[in-house]
Amino acid sequence: MASMSRNILTLGASLTTAWTSVRFRRSAGAAGRQERTRARLVGELAKTAFWREAGVESGMDGARFRKRLPLRSYEDFTAAIGRMKRGEADVLWPGRCTMYANTPGTSGGHAKSLPVTTRLLEHFESAGVQSLCAYTARVGHVGVFRGRHLFLGGSTTLAAIPESRPFEAYAGDISGISALNIPKWAEKLLHEPGAAIAQMGDWPAKVQAIAQRTAALDITLLGGLPNWALFVAEALRAQGTRDKARIPNLQALWPNFECFVHGGAPIAPFQEELRNALGPTVQFHEVYPASEAFVAAQDAEAGAGLRLLTDAGVYFEFLPMGEFDEGKLPTLGEKAVPLGGVRTGVDYALIVTTPAGLARYVLGDVVRFTSTSPARILHVGGTKLQLGAFGERVTEREVTESLCIICRRNGWTIVNFHVAPILAGSAIGRNRGRHEFWVELRSGTATTPKAPQIEAELDAELRRMNGTYDSRRKAGAMDAPVVRLVMTGVFEHWMKHHGKWGGQNKMPRCRSDRLVADDLARMQHFAVD
Repeated sequence: MASMSRNILTLGASLTTAWTSVRFRRSAGAAGRQERTRARLVGELAKTAFWREAGVESGMDGARFRKRLPLRSYEDFTAAIGRMKRGEADVLWPGRCTMYANTPGTSGGHAKSLPVTTRLLEHFESAGVQSLCAYTARVGHVGVFRGRHLFLGGSTTLAAIPESRPFEAYAGDISGISALNIPKWAEKLLHEPGAAIAQMGDWPAKVQAIAQRTAALDITLLGGLPNWALFVAEALRAQGTRDKARIPNLQALWPNFECFVHGGAPIAPFQEELRNALGPTVQFHEVYPASEAFVAAQDAEAGAGLRLLTDAGVYFEFLPMGEFDEGKLPTLGEKAVPLGGVRTGVDYALIVTTPAGLARYVLGDVVRFTSTSPARILHVGGTKLQLGAFGERVTEREVTESLCIICRRNGWTIVNFHVAPILAGSAIGRNRGRHEFWVELRSGTATTPKAPQIEAELDAELRRMNGTYDSRRKAGAMDAPVVRLVMTGVFEHWMKHHGKWGGQNKMPRCRSDRLVADDLARMQHFAVD
């Protein structure tokens, strides 16, 4: 076992050296590598029925690619994906596809079923290694390879797709599908919580099983969504005891624990609680995964943005949000720019072409470049998960940061929140109204939170952060926000009711409609001060 550990450390050091020398020092060549990735993907797409009919030809250059292929949403691929599920070969990607990733449906309220090809799994593996190397290069050592890595993913038990019969196709969470396909050496030497527990779909039972299995192990890395990491940390702190005293944090339980990998949801609302639960010196390492592609990973200090993974097999394009109109996607293809055409400080809808046959696919995310060499981005929200009913264009990131600033100022801790518009009539026939914040705060705060105080402070922070919001408020197109302080457990009840409890599920933070807010209102479990 000691020799295996040394081999893993040597491998980690070699990978980190390669990442540092090749990726970091060739920042200027990222746009060129992206074009080579596009050319390779186009060569594969040209072998398929769907893309040949769409005009894809092997060897077509970037200009023809952008002119000939329109931007597409998930709905534009559903018929083709249905054909793939029934066993038809060479539809979106060469060969047959037997695995499909089901998404929770956070972005638009509807779940998706996405093809998972062997090449896509290779992309996730490559990107995962790159993200880990970015961490070791950033901290300057490979100690994270000394112990085991615990990932809080979805179940690895895949469900047969009934409509595929007699062809055999299966569906599950992308994290579960990826875990099923990790290299055998990684499964044996690094990966936790083990095959049997990974198959479990009952989240509370899975948390307890993870705690029992890993309390005595040497865990150096924990990965998962911030809110679910807190659940597991609580179970582990209760499970692991010394001298019959409660373990103060996970570093007291796992002395070599050094890295928490998080992504998929803003960490800011949970950061203080995570620091207390995980330990004082744990490094937070942010990644940007989606079911369609692994987009970026942290390679510098927090706040600098995440390094775009430009040579992991996915091609990226960027549509300025000033041009974005979901109803006109087919006409916007030439307005999307490749990596070489982006500018810092501009919000872009992210467009991907993947080795699962999704070309010029609108991912539904909005990103902003903090630098172009190297290419680093911030995830600022979703094309649908933002507030714009009154022309204000407030991003999920601005909503989250505003609420976190207020809570830190007053010593409050956020459990969960959701924001939606309230529409009101207007004498001149225009939309006007306000934002409605549904907020659950941790009980036992030093001062009792009052909704009117939160409302005033939120309004001030949003006006400071977002000039468009401020101008809409000055023009009388919007009123100050209203805050609903919900009773403990309301969000937990909503997520369980909608089958979103545990794993990779997350609460939609803000929407420009009232799909979630009206559902919360129907529960009638809120209190307003």
